[in-house]
Amino acid sequence: MSIRVRGTAAGDTAGTPGPQAPAHRWAGTALMVGSGLSNQVGAAVAALAFPVIGPVGVVAVRQWVAAVVLLSAGRPRLRSFTAAQWRPVLGLAVVFAAMNLSLYTAIERIGLGLAVTLEFLGPLTVALAGSRRRTDLGCALAAAAAVVVLTRPRPSTDYPGIGLALLAAACWGCYILLNRTVGARLPGVQGPAAAAAVSGLLYLPVGALVLWHRPPTPTALVCALTAGVLSSAVPFLADLLALRRVPAHFFGIFMSVNPVLAALVGTVVLDQRLDHLSWLAIAVIVAANATAVTTAARPGPSPDAAEPAR
Repeated sequence: MSIRVRGTAAGDTAGTPGPQAPAHRWAGTALMVGSGLSNQVGAAVAALAFPVIGPVGVVAVRQWVAAVVLLSAGRPRLRSFTAAQWRPVLGLAVVFAAMNLSLYTAIERIGLGLAVTLEFLGPLTVALAGSRRRTDLGCALAAAAAVVVLTRPRPSTDYPGIGLALLAAACWGCYILLNRTVGARLPGVQGPAAAAAVSGLLYLPVGALVLWHRPPTPTALVCALTAGVLSSAVPFLADLLALRRVPAHFFGIFMSVNPVLAALVGTVVLDQRLDHLSWLAIAVIVAANATAVTTAARPGPSPDAAEPAR
């Protein structure tokens, strides 16, 4: 679905907001809807470039765009980073690179809606890990049943594609845990900005090799660049503005609508149609995510509910 920073600054920007005026809450909600739509439309536009430069080429261009955006916004003081700060940043960079590549390759194989839905199992697993509450157990069982429905054997089932989407989910879970450490050791968005820069550097030789062997057409290049803007620059700005208007836990709950947005955008833009059972399974996973985040957030807003760097 990325590098997009879906709320990497949540812990730093949102804090524990006080009572919000209705107008601010509505504005925040509109920003979150716009952010989600921008990200999913960006992924759909990226898919249009797959036949020419493949997922690796598209992800490389997106990583470069994200690196420029985040370096401009975060302005990390790289020379002042200590070894203890660099370690989680480098881990985050590897997660960025793997998450986006696995997700985009999954989108190429199994479609946007299914790939994004399976990816959301990552934050759900982190939210449920170690819990002993019956509500969370119910969420886990419901999500597991929904995954069985989504991945049920059919003649057209693409198991490698499903595996790649689940790898993206694991990367998202690692992102949440690493981002907690990075946020504790570095102020603002310096950590994610540095990680995006390192990830962009990792993709320089890979992207150059791919684009050399698969020269991009002007249309494919525009699609890849547009995807970088729609799934990096626009959501980053929208999420930062939204987190000034809504509590962090509400942001985390609302992002669960992304699988639905992905399925809708996949249907409209890419003509990737899902059957009724798949739509029902997506709804169950969205509900499980929202319930898990809601109950986990009751003691206080958590920055870990934020979306991953995309």
